[in-house]
Amino acid sequence: MTLSETPVRIGLFGLLGSGNSGNDGSLEAVLDHLRAARPGAVVDAMCGGPEIVATRYGIPATRLNWYRGEYRTASRVSAIAAKGLGKLVDVVRTAAWVRRHDAVIVPGTGVLETTLPLRPWGFPYSLFLLCATGRLFGTRVALVSVGAGPIGNRPTRALTRWSTRLAAYRSYRDTQSRDAMRAMGVNTARDEVYADLVFALPAPSANEPADTPGPVCVGVMDFHGNNDERDRAEEIHRRYLDGTTRFVRALVEEGRPVRLLTGDELDRPVAAAIVDAVGSPLVTVAEAASLADLMKETACADSVVATRYHNIVCALKVGTPTLALSYSVKSDVLMAEMGMGAYCHPAREADADRLLEQFRELERNAARLRRTLFERNLAVARRVEQQFTDLAAALFPATDPTHALRETP
Repeated sequence: MTLSETPVRIGLFGLLGSGNSGNDGSLEAVLDHLRAARPGAVVDAMCGGPEIVATRYGIPATRLNWYRGEYRTASRVSAIAAKGLGKLVDVVRTAAWVRRHDAVIVPGTGVLETTLPLRPWGFPYSLFLLCATGRLFGTRVALVSVGAGPIGNRPTRALTRWSTRLAAYRSYRDTQSRDAMRAMGVNTARDEVYADLVFALPAPSANEPADTPGPVCVGVMDFHGNNDERDRAEEIHRRYLDGTTRFVRALVEEGRPVRLLTGDELDRPVAAAIVDAVGSPLVTVAEAASLADLMKETACADSVVATRYHNIVCALKVGTPTLALSYSVKSDVLMAEMGMGAYCHPAREADADRLLEQFRELERNAARLRRTLFERNLAVARRVEQQFTDLAAALFPATDPTHALRETP
């Protein structure tokens, strides 16, 4: 085999296969693109759930962390020691994996944000190792349509800032993500904003609503606030669960079937708690293992009320009128971009009465909102297509001599 025939080696990196359907949807979008655009490429992953990724997506996968209990709280001395040793071992493991690739892609997700509780020596440390060893060995690391946000914790902010600076290519899913990195001291002058990668996935069309009120999808979440709200985590969770439960109960009292959606394995106990509290056969839980399943569920609903970001993305993508129980600015930005900015409700202050008012307004305006979503989805699809075109030119400039890899310190 000549040098020109050597297949391109591409790695995919992140908390993939770990039970979060949004993360896996981003992986699937990039894989679909690579298989269509670069069928000869050798693709593998370094991820949180290698067994799931290998089985579901048919690519070799390596565990992200040497220590299997990385994301469990360590209380015993032996566990703390194992975690510490794992940090050293992961330097060697990550470097060896990165060195085998021509390029590594971090596919979407909120890898540069702390909207959920996050320790600096967890994924932020892993991302830093990736970007640092990529720069050391000349492997091009691309942060593709990622989400970012303000970070209060100093070690996490420092690791995130250096990871971003060391990446060879970066783009964002929205403007506020790019602004957040600029505020952290990253030069974003050549960084582009596109859209969430999940908008590249195929989706069913939303059902036409019947003459009588139909089912409502309610996406729930194991929500305890963000990384800077750990001292109020249980209070925030109780308020969110109580408000969501009261809202579901009110819908059931009006005779509406309610389909509870989750987006992570962690959300299932929340759904079960709502089912038990409401105690009605009208409330069921969807067994949705992927974003494709979630899109099918939301396409069959008259309307959607959702908390997890990618539950909201799925509902908007299929064109179903959606109300966001927003826990982060990213949800508000997405809703505004899709013409749904009036239909956001703060998850931290879940007020069932106010939520019902917004929901009824959403349903009154459903026909107009469906038309708006159809138009906005066309524009978003074009941006995602452009993202993949620009990514190929940046990572593989030899195929197009008019483009050069963007190195942005």
